[in-house]
Amino acid sequence: MAVLDLAMQGLAVFGFILFLVLWLMHFMSIIYVRLHLHKKRSEVKQPFIQTSGVSLLKPLKGVDPNLISNLETFFTLDYPQYEVLLCIQDQDDPAVDVCKKLLGKYPNVDARLFIGGKKVGINPKINNLMPGYEAAKYSLVWICDSGIRVKPDTLTDMTNQMTEGVGLVHGLPYVADRQGFAATLEQVYFGTSHPRSYISANVTGIKCVTGMSCLMRKDVLDQAGGLVAFAQYIAEDYFMAKAIADRGWKFSMSTQVALQNSGSYSIGQFQSRMIRWTKLRVNMLPGTVLEPISECFLASLIIGWAAHHVFRWDMMVFFMCHCLAWFISDYIQLTGVQGGPLCFSKLDFAVAWFIRESMAVQIFLSALWDPTISWRTGRYRLRCGGTAEEILDV
Repeated sequence: MAVLDLAMQGLAVFGFILFLVLWLMHFMSIIYVRLHLHKKRSEVKQPFIQTSGVSLLKPLKGVDPNLISNLETFFTLDYPQYEVLLCIQDQDDPAVDVCKKLLGKYPNVDARLFIGGKKVGINPKINNLMPGYEAAKYSLVWICDSGIRVKPDTLTDMTNQMTEGVGLVHGLPYVADRQGFAATLEQVYFGTSHPRSYISANVTGIKCVTGMSCLMRKDVLDQAGGLVAFAQYIAEDYFMAKAIADRGWKFSMSTQVALQNSGSYSIGQFQSRMIRWTKLRVNMLPGTVLEPISECFLASLIIGWAAHHVFRWDMMVFFMCHCLAWFISDYIQLTGVQGGPLCFSKLDFAVAWFIRESMAVQIFLSALWDPTISWRTGRYRLRCGGTAEEILDV
């Protein structure tokens, strides 16, 4: 009985520690968003390497309704010296025609098209980017996914953050305003749960970077072996960031979000993407197994039980109040990340928020069930530590 009492007391202490940590994350991310994101041009610090040229590496595969409009925003950047390196793996890819159309429309933009890639490992994105990376002529490389949309001053903002001692500038992933419930679900996730973890990690010194939009010093990447060194990993962005950090360089976050604007989206695609990301995190960082307790419903149950055990408060009343406080906090954070009015109603937010939170544990369990992932046109078996092997059909 004494052992059981000790275990219960330990669990209660854990519940209160969890409460403090999670709400510290809430407050850190909300304050950071309000102070750092969406700054006006006059509020941004002066650039350290304003005149440095930038080589934009754009990996492309397939087309969607928004591809040409997204790509065009990179041809109209207000930046004095940059090149656009469009990389496509297959000659028959319909994205080739889209690229040729833009190259013809903007002949004064320094842009080139690379077709065929170069097989250097199992990561298809790295293989696709290799010819462009080898041809890059500037000291900064900007790797940016095909579904990202930018403003004319996005690159200026990112180079402004590339101050002395900074080796990598990244953008907080978010989602553009689009139509449909699947779009709302994505926007709610990337405006609430994701930035809470992403910002809290970076504020506390944990290197957390996604490769959707990253500006890096090319010489530092070359010191780490260039892109080839990361071709054995599926999550190449994590290991590139780690290599830069290991060499003593700091990270900085752009004041503009990395705005995802894919024209192809659905609830099923969102689930598959979340499961794939979770699989990668579990294999790279074993501590990810604790991730479900950072989600609203499970965390509220644990904290509610602790409050009941210590203070004899009604567990379900505490659970409901805690979920309500979490819900309000998430809405405040979402409006901050959005930087303007939302394109959906508060009712739409409530429904999408509830569904997203309800999916969290199911997504995590699905990720643990199967160690293989499907990405682009391949299937891969993940190994502990982040490496992977391609599963070839016999």
